[in-house]
Amino acid sequence: MAADELVAVYSPDGEEIGSATRARMRAEGLWHAATAILVRSGDGRRVYVHRRSPDKDVYPGLRDSGVGGVVDAGESPDDGARRELAEELGITGAPLRPLYRFTFDQPPVRCHNFVYETNWDGPITHQPEEIVSGEWMDLDELAAQLRDPSTDFVPDGRAIALEWLRRYYD
Repeated sequence: MAADELVAVYSPDGEEIGSATRARMRAEGLWHAATAILVRSGDGRRVYVHRRSPDKDVYPGLRDSGVGGVVDAGESPDDGARRELAEELGITGAPLRPLYRFTFDQPPVRCHNFVYETNWDGPITHQPEEIVSGEWMDLDELAAQLRDPSTDFVPDGRAIALEWLRRYYD
């Protein structure tokens, strides 16, 4: 995750309009796209929750119930989701189900999130530069923690997951 890598820049309406370096996107709060993948156990009753590295450029050290990241310049959200799932958790070959697009606008993060889910019971290998730990969490426990504003979840990931719960499980 180099500051000089090129990422896709989007309009506030959600259209890809160009590219910029990651550093510029963060510094100027440019609209961009990201992927968020909720990884559920094979039986669907648990979600994988991880703690972000303290070196992350945004929301370091907090927990998230989705893996993913910024869509690179020239990359489709589907390809970005597959790449991020492989990079962050070592998961390849799991079918991704596109769910919805979620807009998050709390500067400095202004993002169109492409949300997916998958089921996985295989091994998980964390990318140490991105994730320091993780665990499976029961859906009821996850819902309770996400609804409690005092818990240490990333703001965008919390909003995305609460929408996921509202749409599919409430």
